[in-house]
Amino acid sequence: MISLVLFVSLFVLLLLSVPIGICLGLATMIVMLLVDGTPPLVLLARSVVTGADSFPLIAVPLFILAGDLMQHGGMSRRLVGFANSLIGHIRAGLAYVNVLACVFFAAISGSSPATVAAIGSNLIPEMEKVGYTRRFSSALTASAGMIGVMIPPSIPFIIYGVTAEVSIGKLFLAGVVPGVLFAVMFMAIARLLLRNDRDIADSTTSFSKAAVKTSFRESIWALLVPVIILGGIYSGVFTPTEAGAVAVVYALLVGLFVYGDITISELPQVFADSARTSGAILVLVIMATAFGRLITIARIPSDIALSLTNLSDNPIIILLLINLLLLVIGMFMETISSIIIMTPILLPVATAVGVDPIAFGVIITVNLAIGFCTPPLGVNLFVASGISGVSIEKLSKSILPFFFGMLILLFLITYVPAISLTLPALW
Repeated sequence: MISLVLFVSLFVLLLLSVPIGICLGLATMIVMLLVDGTPPLVLLARSVVTGADSFPLIAVPLFILAGDLMQHGGMSRRLVGFANSLIGHIRAGLAYVNVLACVFFAAISGSSPATVAAIGSNLIPEMEKVGYTRRFSSALTASAGMIGVMIPPSIPFIIYGVTAEVSIGKLFLAGVVPGVLFAVMFMAIARLLLRNDRDIADSTTSFSKAAVKTSFRESIWALLVPVIILGGIYSGVFTPTEAGAVAVVYALLVGLFVYGDITISELPQVFADSARTSGAILVLVIMATAFGRLITIARIPSDIALSLTNLSDNPIIILLLINLLLLVIGMFMETISSIIIMTPILLPVATAVGVDPIAFGVIITVNLAIGFCTPPLGVNLFVASGISGVSIEKLSKSILPFFFGMLILLFLITYVPAISLTLPALW
């Protein structure tokens, strides 16, 4: 009865376009008020307080603010310039530059839509000038932007770490190899799609060590961000949460006094934008704490685990079903929301069939990251469409080759856990 009322209430509220954080809180409250045998309503208030009282969770608004400061501070433009100096001389090299720049910016932002916005606004117009179609450039940028949630620091990894109570530092390490594999895959598919395209102009630039040195000097302050953040975390100098604070101070100082692309007068708007984004996420997290406790009390995770194991006792089949479920959820629900709701439900199922919680964090994040590129939600598609002017319908068709590549790597990561676990095992 609890399960029925809880999920029907949640579904109805979602259909009414109520913000998902409020949906979670209201659905929990409705069950507590209407269903006998549920905890008293005071549990909701206590869960909200305890959900907000989380030191690791502070990393989320800090990294969001750091990413906004870096984006406004000109770091993305300089990273594109550095990537271009390295591989822009290759024929059709701007496609590779696009992916490499997404990897660089992912390592300082932790956000997929932010990566698409920062890199796409710089590269999509430039790619069109030398013969790339807007559809191809937009599809490549939207796809490569998903690397933003795999290369550390990753906001979804932080949320999963808090929800699943596992090491955020190990999750960061676990995402490195999958992120690199996705980058290589996007480059390979781009090369395959462009192999017979005669409209792509040959590069007008040639490789120059002097140009590489110059662009490296200009972008060194941006390139140092992942070195400082990850080096500090894994050397034990500071925690992931403290790393977020270091990133904010660093981005502020570089943007104001080194690059000079941010002025004091612009800071209030940057802070306000970050506060709005952070506020929405934090409301979601604290409301989900009460929601999660209620579904645990109702034994929903164990019931789902039992149902799945009754369907099959084969771990391969169970993981396949989990992947299919997450792919569908990623098409309709925002990544942070999905992680918060689905982790307490699916993690017990995954661990029951021998999946390491760290590896499952990568699996769930990659599944939901694919949702950034698939309609109807498809946040990356909407961002890329807004930059390029290509319709969502055309962009959705153009992204299909990259989507199939994503699926192949997803199942490789699922069934070869060493891809995710090798680096964490060394720490």
